[in-house]
Amino acid sequence: MNSLFASTARGLEELLKTELEGLGAQACQVVQGGVHYQGDSRLLYQSLMWSRLASRILLPLNECSVYSDLDLYLGVQTIDWPALFGPDATFAVHFSGLNDVIRNSQYGALKVKDAIVDSFTRKNLPRPNVEREQPDLRINVWLNRDTASIALDLSGEGLHQRGYRDSTGAAPIKETLASAIVMRSGWQPGNPLLDPMCGSGTLLIEAAMIATDRAPGLHRKHWGFLGWANHDVDLWKEITTEAQVRARKGLGEYTSRFYGSDNDSRVIERARANTRRAGLGDIISYEVKDVAKLTNPLPEGPVGTVVSNPPYGERLDSEPALIALHSLLGRNMKNHFGGWNLSLFSASPDLLSCLQLRAERQFKAKNGPLDCVQKNYQLSATSTGAQSGQIADDYANRLRKNIKKLDKWARQEGIECYRIYDADLPDYNVAVDRYGEWVVVQEYAPPKTVDANKARQRLFDVIAATMSVLELPSNRLILKTRERQKGKSQYQKMDEKGDFMEVSEYNARLWVNLTDYLDTGLFLDHRIARQMLGKMSKGKDFLNLFAYTGSATVHAGLGGAKTTTTVDMSRTYLEWAERNLRLNGLSGRAHRLVQADCLGWLRETDEQFDLIFIDPPTFSNSKRMEESFDVQRDHIVLMKDLKRLLRQGGTIMFSNNKRGFKMDFDGLANLGLSAQEITQKTLSQDFARNRQIHNCWLVTHVAKD
Repeated sequence: MNSLFASTARGLEELLKTELEGLGAQACQVVQGGVHYQGDSRLLYQSLMWSRLASRILLPLNECSVYSDLDLYLGVQTIDWPALFGPDATFAVHFSGLNDVIRNSQYGALKVKDAIVDSFTRKNLPRPNVEREQPDLRINVWLNRDTASIALDLSGEGLHQRGYRDSTGAAPIKETLASAIVMRSGWQPGNPLLDPMCGSGTLLIEAAMIATDRAPGLHRKHWGFLGWANHDVDLWKEITTEAQVRARKGLGEYTSRFYGSDNDSRVIERARANTRRAGLGDIISYEVKDVAKLTNPLPEGPVGTVVSNPPYGERLDSEPALIALHSLLGRNMKNHFGGWNLSLFSASPDLLSCLQLRAERQFKAKNGPLDCVQKNYQLSATSTGAQSGQIADDYANRLRKNIKKLDKWARQEGIECYRIYDADLPDYNVAVDRYGEWVVVQEYAPPKTVDANKARQRLFDVIAATMSVLELPSNRLILKTRERQKGKSQYQKMDEKGDFMEVSEYNARLWVNLTDYLDTGLFLDHRIARQMLGKMSKGKDFLNLFAYTGSATVHAGLGGAKTTTTVDMSRTYLEWAERNLRLNGLSGRAHRLVQADCLGWLRETDEQFDLIFIDPPTFSNSKRMEESFDVQRDHIVLMKDLKRLLRQGGTIMFSNNKRGFKMDFDGLANLGLSAQEITQKTLSQDFARNRQIHNCWLVTHVAKD
């Protein structure tokens, strides 16, 4: 009898134990990361050929205590290496684990290698050579605290390398894990199996191999035991022949089918090629199809199982796209797969909650370093008709209604960026903005009185419904969360993608960035105010304070301003403003950019302007400003400084977004200024519901009698 060890991924040990016992293994003992077992030579080869779950099959050789590097050397020396392989065979040492004396795995491997080579030279035998890439034998040494376990790796390359998969999608799972997922899914051979996000086809191929009694080791070319002195060539040939006969018989008798789909045609071609190499092309069919268009391949046929490893970060960059993907998957499962089983393997339980399904069973496992969960669902046979409606019906209907009205209006106006939903319904407290072919969903953070799970589910529904109604590709939606009434806190950096896109607004071209900041570089609610400035600016010296990305300056310049001066404290936004100006052919001395604290600059400059636009923050206590600023408290002080810069007959356009702002008319009168509110004239159709998003005033010198 041989004492053997089968390693596997964390979480699969009990499943592996059951598999090995089915092959005839005895005295199975589960430990973390694998199973110790015993068996004769036939069982040794059977487990190598037939285990679908084992990562490696090891033949333990010795254990020794390691309190010094000499202990390790002597412990390896006690093994009769020339009895295990000849000097003409190559070998490699894989060393893992550290302790107080072996602090480097390469050093540990070196001591093991020296001990093995010296075992040959002491017997006056030639030194065997080390070959790292594809050695004849692989020696595994695992150091756990003060104990080193030394074993011969009978597998060679990991057993997940079946030999059929030459190329994979962007985020593959190992074949051993794929087999475990299939085994845990509840699917039984003879029933249909569908993977709607099949990638390179691994789940379907592993399932088809199980169904057709095809050994997972049948296509492997290289084995670790081939250089082993005790290798039984005749017995291995017998095992291999038996596996070939079973595979031919299994494929010939199998009648059910497997179905795979993916939205990437290149990935589907890889899946087909892998399937052909596995010899299973006759029973697995693939098609290019998005999850949103998924239907039951057997609407009148037997119920089956849907099993998949949906993307959870590796294959899609956008979290909203993943949310929408899972929401649509759950909806299609309910609509088209009544009575079927569904099993999903994911590293994100939160994304699985987007399915809006209750799991009957769940399992934990590791996918490399990721902690993953597999959830099994039973889809109600009566759910198809009841679930045929649109996700978030009322929100979707309102969005559809808004778009019908606003899209036509925007085309007539000549604008690409506009709001298509603004917290119209209390249950769906989001703003949805269109930027050309992109959409930005801004979630207003819900109050603490709202149940967090309910709020999150509503957000999932909003994303799924938005993408469905707009027929939006999965990577064209951006999600942001913001608090209300935060002044210019939107300046904070969120990302570093640097993805700028060019958009049009009336006759202006502007750069926006949808990902890197809380806001995009363009305040949509000020669109009409910018247009008005353009019409007012011809032949005038124009000043833009708290200028942000300079979009108002662009309109003034295009309107024929004699000069423009753009002031902001942020170098980032001034550089952005310069890019906007250049994009519209506005450059040179006539268009000046100044990096400065606007309030300090106002107090110190003695320049004169005909038209001034100022949109200060509601409140600011920036460390780079000399003092705090409150627009309600300080607007008269601000106006005093502005008046000094304003030529007789000039105009100040003053705007802010403080709700309930009250202009101090008496204070203005004392300064010799008058104000006319133009808020309603500056609010466009897409902000009709949010009349308090900003307030806007024209301030001029009081006319003399």
